[in-house]
Amino acid sequence: MAGFCSFSLLALNVCLLLGSSFADDPYASFEFVVSYITASPLGVPQQLESLASDLGMWVKNPCCYNGPVYNVIAVNKKFPGPTINITTNNNVVVNVRNKLDENLLMHWSGIQQRRSSWQDGLLGTNCPIPPKWNWTYQFQVKDQVGSFYYFPSLNFQKASGGFGSIIVNNRAIIPIPFDTPYGDITIVIGDWYIQNHTALRKTLNAGKDLGMPDGVLINGKGPYRYNDTLVPAGIDYETLSVEPGKTYRLRVSNVGISTSLNFRIQNHNLLLAESEGSYTVQQNYTSLDIHVGQSYSFLVTMDQNASSDYYIVASARFVNETIWQRVTGVGILHYSNSKGKASGPLPAGPQDQFDKTYSMNQARSIRWNVTASGARPNPQGSFRYGSINVTDVYVLKNKPPVTIDGKRRTTLSGISFVNPATPIRLADEYKVKGVYKLDFPTKPITGPPRMETSVINGTYRGFMEVILQNNDTKVQTYHMSGYAFFVVGMDYGEWTENSRGTYNKWDGIARSTAQVYPGAWTAILISMDNVGVWNLRTENLDSWYLGQETYVRVVNPEPNNKTEFPIPDNALFCGALSNKQKYATGYILCEQHAEVLHTDDLCAVFSVCLRSSSLAPSLLLSAGEPGLWF
Repeated sequence: MAGFCSFSLLALNVCLLLGSSFADDPYASFEFVVSYITASPLGVPQQLESLASDLGMWVKNPCCYNGPVYNVIAVNKKFPGPTINITTNNNVVVNVRNKLDENLLMHWSGIQQRRSSWQDGLLGTNCPIPPKWNWTYQFQVKDQVGSFYYFPSLNFQKASGGFGSIIVNNRAIIPIPFDTPYGDITIVIGDWYIQNHTALRKTLNAGKDLGMPDGVLINGKGPYRYNDTLVPAGIDYETLSVEPGKTYRLRVSNVGISTSLNFRIQNHNLLLAESEGSYTVQQNYTSLDIHVGQSYSFLVTMDQNASSDYYIVASARFVNETIWQRVTGVGILHYSNSKGKASGPLPAGPQDQFDKTYSMNQARSIRWNVTASGARPNPQGSFRYGSINVTDVYVLKNKPPVTIDGKRRTTLSGISFVNPATPIRLADEYKVKGVYKLDFPTKPITGPPRMETSVINGTYRGFMEVILQNNDTKVQTYHMSGYAFFVVGMDYGEWTENSRGTYNKWDGIARSTAQVYPGAWTAILISMDNVGVWNLRTENLDSWYLGQETYVRVVNPEPNNKTEFPIPDNALFCGALSNKQKYATGYILCEQHAEVLHTDDLCAVFSVCLRSSSLAPSLLLSAGEPGLWF
């Protein structure tokens, strides 16, 4: 599995040497430096809170933290981060350097991590990457195509950035179900707060709501000044430059915190073609609701006249539009032969503030293209999910936040999830007892809500039916790691067994996220063929942060490397297994005095180095072990 070291070249070499499990497929390697930068997408920087109470042992040690702290989380000094552009079955190596002042994990949302939940980048499977450390992810995008994104999964960090797009292309031998587009464009949209993630965390920890966001960003930029009253001068906005008459593939992901957004382009049709790895029946939309965490591909033909540019709009859904008018993302579609700037009012979105039927009917209209090939040559519809017998049924119900032991919490079926100090998968590997309970209820509990580390016991090679019942007042989007599930039904009211009569058992879309409207339910079916520990959560970041999640544990009763890869050689340890953590041994060269020190305590010797030298030290670490870098 993946190697771990200080320098990217060494990391790559170790990964190539140790990654023999995937030797027949090409490698794609990336270097991610995650750090703070100064950026003001809405014209002002995010407001910082003191981080003193949040800093761990690695930052409190003065030899390991140089400051200062800035306001937006970037990858390779880019916001949003760079696009990961890969192909089906590629082995992906991402060396992540944590230059933040707090722990970090990167999650690859929608990437199924076949046989390797070790690489999922969530607390149920991974120990965090401490500040000033790096860690190398290695995973294969086995039998996947489509549009996805990555983001930091800890500490509400996503609210300050760190996200970017993932493109998984078809192999050349597998045809796509449409003509090859002239261009491929990624777009990330999402709500944005002027307060940064530490300030928002403090608000939630104090038992308060986040309130209305300050804006909506398109590719990390604020709105075009379409209205002098609503949009101040001097804000940088996104411009997509295109050629007239050409068709482009636009991959759009809602990477925001909690706001459903309607996406549209003035005077242009959006031909839906793919969603989160599944090719869809191609249908034209003038606009489409994209809920938090969801990704779609549209084919857009530049077939309008070039008398002016055109608006690109991402506006909040199911809100008082008069109050939320300023919370609208606006970009520009610019033809190369355009004769003028966009002007006038924005194209109208759906007029159904208090009627969510329109949005639900739109969601129901999204169907699986059963005749198209996906990642494999065989048609997507050759997996006849509607004829498989269900082995397990779980009804998961969420409600508005509640108070448990004096704390404001969110729940699933009456249980507010508490992440353990020792990750679940790691505890299983080393047979650590008492870390979690394998007792998540199949139906909502009837007693008072409680805080627990309660996990669903998934049946390997079973077929699970999950009903997501939303008794809150806002749309919830649910995501499951490790799988693409089939969205077979949704409706208003309480789900009953009679609701199964409305299920779509033929061409329900297979994807990794599904929205659940307030006062409604959504039913999904999951083929439990991927061994590991997999997160099932709301994508609404505030609700997730407060406990609205669980994990599904899927174990092969006959363990072998064919159904799950071994623990990575570079695994990090924490919690009850902290004593297993190995620290890199290496050499620090203080260049001015030609002083070479061999040590197991790099941080301490680095302090000596700084006292004896005005030059930056060189650091060489032995391969395969985690360590600090400077």
